[in-house]
Amino acid sequence: MTRLVNAAAEFAREALEGFVAAHQDYVLPVHGGVVRAAATPPGQVAVVLGGGSGHYPAFAGWVGPGFAHGAACGNTFASPAANQIHSVARAAEAGGGVILGFGNYAGDVLHFGQAAERLRADGIDVRTIAVVDDIASATSEQRHRRRGVAGDLIVFKIVCAAAEAGLDLAAVTAIGQRANTATRSFGIAFDGCTLPGADHPLFTVDGGQMAVGLGIHGEPGIGAKPLPSADEVADLLVDEILDEAGADGSGSRVAVLVNGLGSIKYEELFVIYRRVAHRLQRAGLTIVRPVVGEHVTSLNMAGLSLSLTFLDDDLEAYWIAPADAPAFQRRPAPQHPPRPVLPAAPIRPRLRPAPPAAQLGATRVAQALAAVRDVVLAHETRLGEIDAVAGDGDHGIGMARGSMAAAEAAAAAVTEQAGVRGLLVAAADAWAERAGGTSGALWGAALTAAGAALDDDQLPTSGDVVRAVTAAVETIVRLGGAQPGDKTMVDAAVPFHQVLTAETAAGASLAAAWSVAAASATAAAEATARIPARLGRARTHGDRSIGAPDAGAISFALIVTALTDHVATDQPGEQG
Repeated sequence: MTRLVNAAAEFAREALEGFVAAHQDYVLPVHGGVVRAAATPPGQVAVVLGGGSGHYPAFAGWVGPGFAHGAACGNTFASPAANQIHSVARAAEAGGGVILGFGNYAGDVLHFGQAAERLRADGIDVRTIAVVDDIASATSEQRHRRRGVAGDLIVFKIVCAAAEAGLDLAAVTAIGQRANTATRSFGIAFDGCTLPGADHPLFTVDGGQMAVGLGIHGEPGIGAKPLPSADEVADLLVDEILDEAGADGSGSRVAVLVNGLGSIKYEELFVIYRRVAHRLQRAGLTIVRPVVGEHVTSLNMAGLSLSLTFLDDDLEAYWIAPADAPAFQRRPAPQHPPRPVLPAAPIRPRLRPAPPAAQLGATRVAQALAAVRDVVLAHETRLGEIDAVAGDGDHGIGMARGSMAAAEAAAAAVTEQAGVRGLLVAAADAWAERAGGTSGALWGAALTAAGAALDDDQLPTSGDVVRAVTAAVETIVRLGGAQPGDKTMVDAAVPFHQVLTAETAAGASLAAAWSVAAASATAAAEATARIPARLGRARTHGDRSIGAPDAGAISFALIVTALTDHVATDQPGEQG
């Protein structure tokens, strides 16, 4: 919901006042909206955009050189009044005539139409362009009934660049009509937006569902579907637009906008664009200067849309032309000499084949790492919930990513006939790289240290295994800087190592010693619930962490417990 509100009736006005104060180099306030801080050059067509507030950066954010000359700003989700539009247009007009641009909504059509009549009565030549890009709102045969959504950005950018280039009113209007005809958009939502001062959203979407074909004024979609993966969402958006455009002879070059509607994060939008780009390229389309981000929002709506404009030479030239507005900058494409394509994946050194006995040891380790993966995945949610008590809640996710990557790398090392050392080093690199964060660094370093204590040419003995554990735990303590009692993984790792070493030194088999040591690690991990955190992100919460164990200690205990069944009982040379 919109939380920072003084009075709902004043929200749009106060937001515009703040926008002007933040961008005084770009805009000046006038009755009804804003105009460029610099006057429109004499004789240049002035393009005035507008619509309801709540869609920022549309429309005031697009006022500046290379883009709009002014913007008329209505109340939240409501068209500006005719007299406001008239006021902004008069302030922007410089003898070349005026184009009024808006989305095709009933209120906008009426008010911008009335403003156009007033301007003509003043002796000003004026044209209007109502964007009709939303393919969900009417059939292609009823294109004139379609509403304008995020395609506004592309259409108006092209119109404004044509005006900036010095074309006359008729030519700029013709360019705008071509861009409008060539633009199509389709959107989805996961939840509705809430108007300032309201206590509930304009519409809701059931959990696990998405609304398709939504509008940007809080209108719900035309239907609902189960929420699929990100790639399937991207495929839906692309398929809807390409199916609609399929038979009209559209060009092979396209402007692309992946638009967030208010609460979808940029990382999510980039995940969608990744798939969109792949699908469009596979369809034989060349993408020209794509735009990904929030450009036509709907307050805090959880949703996104895809817009495509099929470009001809003129439309492309105006799409890529420079622009400098508060919320949209288009700089010339960087020019640089060709560079060879660099590998996207890390280059891994090929592992040296090991003798057959050592390969047997590597196979056992790979099976053990698969067991580590399975136990981590089984407890991923619990680990995240524990970590969220006083941390950032990502321990389960990080451990899951790391253990899956390590198991995958280990399996690949077995196919390369690697020994134990090579396999563990490969698994360590994969764990650290995929997991990231503290857990990724510590587990990656621990596996690397364990591998360095072993040999690629023979099957490890029980003593080798204990030495590898010693090296791993000492590395965790050294790199992490923690001591027992700090409420970290060390609280489980150190007792595990101490008991394992003592039991094997007393003559216990590795399997028996490991079982006892794993039990001590579990008890120590659970005991961390009684102490406050002293290191890491959780340290700032101190006593708040009391009552919940440390996630790193718990995951360590789970892992060494799962490995109990994979510690060989027939190790040669049962020395300590």
